[in-house]
Amino acid sequence: MRRTYLHRGLGFSLVELMITVAIIGILAAIAYPSYQEQIAKSRRNEATNALFSSAQALERFYSANGRYTAASGGTTLPAVFVTKVPDNGATYYTIAATAAANNTFTLKATRSGVMLGDACGNFSLDETGQLALLDKPSGSSKTVADCWRR
Repeated sequence: MRRTYLHRGLGFSLVELMITVAIIGILAAIAYPSYQEQIAKSRRNEATNALFSSAQALERFYSANGRYTAASGGTTLPAVFVTKVPDNGATYYTIAATAAANNTFTLKATRSGVMLGDACGNFSLDETGQLALLDKPSGSSKTVADCWRR
């Protein structure tokens, strides 16, 4: 006795399923690196914002005290700036500041954690507003404008 099925032809064949999986794989291979670059850009943007806000805090201290350093003639900056980005959770950048007795400072954002391999390297900002990339990986085509883009 032969069975008859009422719902013949419903569902997907193995070939159709494999084509769908291949298309999803190709789309993911294109989209994932772009997604990762956007995440890196947002982390770099956080670091540059932290550098700018730290520089503003040091400028406010200078306005109130007539110097960037905590003590007159010293080279120690007051603790008025951010030291890591982000403030909580996994750190992507650590921020350090150096000062000279001639009322100058340099803020440096150093990559850490998942940003260690970032193509932009480390960032620096000084009291004149000069932006720079430090320790950029060899072979990286990123420019200051690419990395500091806001």
